[in-house]
Amino acid sequence: MKQLIECVPNFSEGRDMNIIRQITDQIESVEGVRLLNVDPGKATNRTVVTFVGEPAPVIEAAFRAIRKAAELIDMRKHKGEHPRMGATDVCPLIPVSGITMEETIPYAVKLAERVGKELNIPAYLYESAQSNPSRKNLSIIRAGEYEGFFKKIKLPEWKPDFGPDEFPAGSGATVIGARDFLVAYNANLNTTSVRRANSVAFDVRENGRKIKNEKGEEIVQPGACKAVKAIGWYIEEYGIAQVSMNLTNISITPVHIAFDECVKSAYNRGMRVTGSELVGLIPLKAMLDAGAYFLKKQQRSTGVSEQELIKIAVKSMGLDELTPFKPEERIIEYMLKDPQQEKLVRMNLIEFANETASESPAPGGGSISAYVAALGVSLGTMVANLSSHKKGWDERWEEFSRWAEKGQTIKSSLIKLVDEDTMAFTQIMNAFGLPKGSDEEKKIRAEAIESATRYAIEVPFKVMEEAFSSMELIREMAKEGNPNSVTDAAVGALCVRSAVLGAYLNVRINSGGLKDKAFVEKVIKDGQAIVDKTLAAEKDILQIVETKMK
Repeated sequence: MKQLIECVPNFSEGRDMNIIRQITDQIESVEGVRLLNVDPGKATNRTVVTFVGEPAPVIEAAFRAIRKAAELIDMRKHKGEHPRMGATDVCPLIPVSGITMEETIPYAVKLAERVGKELNIPAYLYESAQSNPSRKNLSIIRAGEYEGFFKKIKLPEWKPDFGPDEFPAGSGATVIGARDFLVAYNANLNTTSVRRANSVAFDVRENGRKIKNEKGEEIVQPGACKAVKAIGWYIEEYGIAQVSMNLTNISITPVHIAFDECVKSAYNRGMRVTGSELVGLIPLKAMLDAGAYFLKKQQRSTGVSEQELIKIAVKSMGLDELTPFKPEERIIEYMLKDPQQEKLVRMNLIEFANETASESPAPGGGSISAYVAALGVSLGTMVANLSSHKKGWDERWEEFSRWAEKGQTIKSSLIKLVDEDTMAFTQIMNAFGLPKGSDEEKKIRAEAIESATRYAIEVPFKVMEEAFSSMELIREMAKEGNPNSVTDAAVGALCVRSAVLGAYLNVRINSGGLKDKAFVEKVIKDGQAIVDKTLAAEKDILQIVETKMK
């Protein structure tokens, strides 16, 4: 697996798009780096940039961007609502895949060292990259902001980790670190009062507010949400006050919980949350969890499509109140997708049929089997959703919702296998096309053919497994689901049966070219067992349906 890290630098310029573009051009000039999102804010006068890649190119891109920002942004002229201390205010590195936090830390240190030595900019480490506990927290490092740092930097305890201990008036200082994924999220209020917005922020954030106890001693009253930092501010651009939050661990406090806590606090204080705003990107799971959360509150089935869950999340939290919310531009997994890996499933029905009927050998029986299975489980899922919403069955909505969720999971897996089967076929063709002039080339070619052939067996076998796993859902819907849709469950079973048999044919024909006979023997035996169980399940389901129809 590739090592991927995400970098989310915050630059102290949110109004001049020419300056912002010059900075992002530096990022895109590095090969192997993908710019995912550029999110400027006029009122904050700050731009959050997100890009991703393997560690070395990401570090180079970050360095070039920090250098360009120092050239173009004069902090002596900067004004904005957001706390800041430099042209590149903060530059975190976040492990995405194939790399641990411990492995990410040295890259943050290396970047900070380069910034300090080569650019002569004071650089502070924070979060996981900082070994000094008293200097881990960004807000503590940044306290005093740009205006206060001319004196602060002279204090022995605030000597930079790298670079000069003189505060450069033009560029200011920067904070570089390694941290977990952070979601920057703002709740919109129907007020213009910063004071009232802060009252909600203090109710919500983990650190809460300072109060005096019965003895007159000052103590901290914790807020409602752990792993949440928050302040209130006024955004002139929108003419409203907001609760600006950093969710530092969304597994502890998800976005939808932070939103609901803001709703509760605002209501108790005579205000209303009118919507919310995401700054930068968000993980797909956070949006899916939010959609499911709000559907459960409505006692509706959560076994709906990924797109529907996202739509419910957006509408429930008002993420589109201030600007349009485009999932393909805001969800990190969507930004990282390779369109070539979803070439078939992105087609409409006519395009897919035409491509299948063309002279091209792919998509072939394997891809079609995966798609037929996806249609079969979709029918079972439809019956579950209809049953969940059936009038008079209110006490069973959660039961059918769980079945629908299971169906959606299986369907999503099968949809991915549609393109994966075609990619497996392509790998075999590519392997056979390798040169075979020398003994070494022949060896490499033979190994590539063996590996590609094994993959071309494993994919349709996975289709068999996933397809068969849906029979339990379909049987339950035929037996217990909405009786008006019993034949839909039957058609689903017929689709799954055809898919399993079709995928097994692909397993068998591709096994003929594999040298690993022990693997072949096992996969043929296991495949036949799945076929037998599928046929038995189909027979059982059709008997249930026939009985109900009579």
